[in-house]
Amino acid sequence: MYTTLNISITDDSNLSSADPQRLIELTHRSVKVSIIIVLGVMITLGNIAVLLVITSSVAGWSRNSRYFLLSLTAADSAFGLLVMPLNLWVSLVKDYSEGPDALCHVVAFCNATVYSTCMYTLATISLERYIAVFYPLKYSSLMTRKRTLLLIAFAWCFPPCLLSPIPFPDGIIDVHFSTASLVCNPSYSTNVGYSLSLTCFIFFPCSIIMTYANLRVWCAAKRQRLKLRKYSGARRSRNNVASRVLVPVMAAYYTCWTPCMAAMIYNALSGSSVPEWIEFVVVWLPTSNGFLNCIFYFWINKSFRRKFYLVLQRLALALCPELAKALGCCTTSKTQFVSGILDNNNSVHERSSSVSSTCTLLSLA
Repeated sequence: MYTTLNISITDDSNLSSADPQRLIELTHRSVKVSIIIVLGVMITLGNIAVLLVITSSVAGWSRNSRYFLLSLTAADSAFGLLVMPLNLWVSLVKDYSEGPDALCHVVAFCNATVYSTCMYTLATISLERYIAVFYPLKYSSLMTRKRTLLLIAFAWCFPPCLLSPIPFPDGIIDVHFSTASLVCNPSYSTNVGYSLSLTCFIFFPCSIIMTYANLRVWCAAKRQRLKLRKYSGARRSRNNVASRVLVPVMAAYYTCWTPCMAAMIYNALSGSSVPEWIEFVVVWLPTSNGFLNCIFYFWINKSFRRKFYLVLQRLALALCPELAKALGCCTTSKTQFVSGILDNNNSVHERSSSVSSTCTLLSLA
């Protein structure tokens, strides 16, 4: 009897001492879940708006450009439609005291695949931009429809092959559920060689391609801008389109992806994890790149914004004609007429245009 009483008293004291810590964990968890949900909604809505526009022709964008941008939109949408729901589901149904399981391995594989596909897609877009600017006369022969689709297929198919050991519980690398980031993460320290090889095959090649291609385009645009300023006698100032497009793209890429890769390398080499909130930020920061891409690759472009307004007018006229007319929207015939003009201009310009108004980086710079 006394033994039972002592055990119950000890359990109650342990529970009461653990309550504050547990309460803090639950509070942090609710804040983290709220941040993840808000970020997921922003990414999903932003990419839905993009899809509404680029599924049809946009003035200044070639067919190949739209293929690459559709691939990027699909990869970014996977953050909000696949990565976030899966990890939130695991965080709700999985007991923190449990070890790794098959579900967590599959979720970690999905996370890594989407992250890698997004980086490869950004690299292929930079490569297409580079070819369009420096080889405009050979663009049609170099970037054929077949080669474009092969590059997109590589960006989507190579990462799953490279990450194939992750979904197997008895594979070459362990997976754990992180209470700090609410994500199923590989334990990189359990296989240092494989973990470092992932960075060598994914992050560093994509970063080198993006940096080299965008830096060359930016330098070419700057030289052209200086020439135009010299010949025009500096009578008028021109917008620095290259800096407005390329600098934010590269800044967002390195800001979002470098901390995550640095934490991955640190965990692989030291076997230690970074502090709780730092881990949460660096793990979920790359997903915010899915929303920033909507801004830097699409919303900066005037042709995209014009086409988006036309799509909204069409939807408003189709769903609620009276409200649309009250707000001053164009009639259906006028909308179709303007859209037809834009589409015709796009078909003529498609031969020399490139992604994200790259064709204007030199002409307008």
